[in-house]
Amino acid sequence: MSNENLNSDYLSLRSPAKLNLFLHIVGRKPDGYHLLQSVFQLIDWCDTITLKRISQNEVRRINPIPGALPEDDLVVRAANLLKDFCKTDVGVEIDVKKEIPMGAGMGGGSSNAATTLIGLNALWNLKLDKETLCNLGLKLGADVPFFIFGQNAFVEGIGEKIQEIALEKRDFLVIFPNQGIPTVGIFQDPELTRDHAQITIDGFLASSWSDLTNDCQAVAMRICPEVKQALDWITQAVPGSAPRMSGSGSSVFAVLDPKIDTAKLENLLQNLPKGWVGRVVRRLNKNPAYNLISSD
Repeated sequence: MSNENLNSDYLSLRSPAKLNLFLHIVGRKPDGYHLLQSVFQLIDWCDTITLKRISQNEVRRINPIPGALPEDDLVVRAANLLKDFCKTDVGVEIDVKKEIPMGAGMGGGSSNAATTLIGLNALWNLKLDKETLCNLGLKLGADVPFFIFGQNAFVEGIGEKIQEIALEKRDFLVIFPNQGIPTVGIFQDPELTRDHAQITIDGFLASSWSDLTNDCQAVAMRICPEVKQALDWITQAVPGSAPRMSGSGSSVFAVLDPKIDTAKLENLLQNLPKGWVGRVVRRLNKNPAYNLISSD
């Protein structure tokens, strides 16, 4: 069933998180950007973006993030970027209901920016194609084009090389230990692995779960002890699950065996340490906003 609520003046969309099923750092460009390989899996842990067309020529953020400056707000930046690119004088009122923890390494901010671009492209009737939206999204962050692409993907380069990949149906246990990790700190760390051997999509599909790793995890555990605590919590709750960190952290996750008692697991999640957030989530095949972009 479609989740979008669209009329001529109002649009509400779910904005999904993603997990990095693995993250290998395979090199570094002369400009300092790291080259990576990863598989991005969309999950049903979602924020909700509400867009309302207004006659005033401005971008308004309703219920902004406390303490966040407008220039740091990705949805405001996305709306202004699109507005300037298309030179439209129609305005918008934006509200974001946050469910995805901030600083969790699950792409919540990038997803929000992508959903804003997709939604305003429809609401303002701009008719931009996916490639144009992806190019705009890259100006906002390396993960934004993936969410505009809108399907699970094998990702390379700095995040701009995206290939669709078919992934098996599965559930995940995800825990955020209520402690964000600055991405810059991870990628500037001298102990970060930067020469992981490259793999292909076929190589990924033929790999076992234990063959794949997150090269940021060792550094993250040293910087943020809560990462190891969360990994240990999952290992105890789901023995043999071999959990790992997503992205540059600090959320951690495990693939769940289809036979596992998820109701029992949900009960265990009620006893997480104070401030931690955990969920059993399901994979998504596509971004809920996927069909709003013309395939022409």
